[in-house]
Amino acid sequence: MTMKERLMELILQHAFRYSDTPAFKLVHGGLSKFYFNCKSVTLDPEGQVLIGNLIYRAVRDLKIDAVGGLTLGADPMANATAYTSWLEKDPIQCFVVRKKAKDHGTASLIEGKVKAGNRVVVLDDVITTGGSTLQAVAACRSAGLQVVKAVVLVDRQEMDGRQNILKEVPELEALVTRDEIFERFSRKKNQ
Repeated sequence: MTMKERLMELILQHAFRYSDTPAFKLVHGGLSKFYFNCKSVTLDPEGQVLIGNLIYRAVRDLKIDAVGGLTLGADPMANATAYTSWLEKDPIQCFVVRKKAKDHGTASLIEGKVKAGNRVVVLDDVITTGGSTLQAVAACRSAGLQVVKAVVLVDRQEMDGRQNILKEVPELEALVTRDEIFERFSRKKNQ
């Protein structure tokens, strides 16, 4: 079993929910038949090893300085990638984008060892409209960071998330798509 196949199994077991009728309310307010809550996978030790390795492979040739995204979804993914990069003797920093700036200290939206001019990849756990990813991209650009790619754990393949992100970022890669998970779900259901 490949790392991606094992990751899909973890997502199917712990993060994916399905209803024959739209029953899951999404952040943007709409209803969907599908729901992904990936925290139980991104915070899981095995999930972190798989995610860290898969993201590292997706970014290692880009000559980037850091990975990160909007807290909380991207945090464990960025940490796992940074840890994996260190083990590979190719250290990549990780950073966190706050949902709103602190009202004290430097009032920074971004925490971590990044500075203007750094090449970064923005991460997100799940995209639907792409809103969280785009919020992180905007914060990175405001801090002078160069966003060269976005990597997401799951692309829900609805509400134009992929297209919305690609309007702002040159490249987007999903480790897993809704269709891939639903295909596995359907196979198991019919066994």
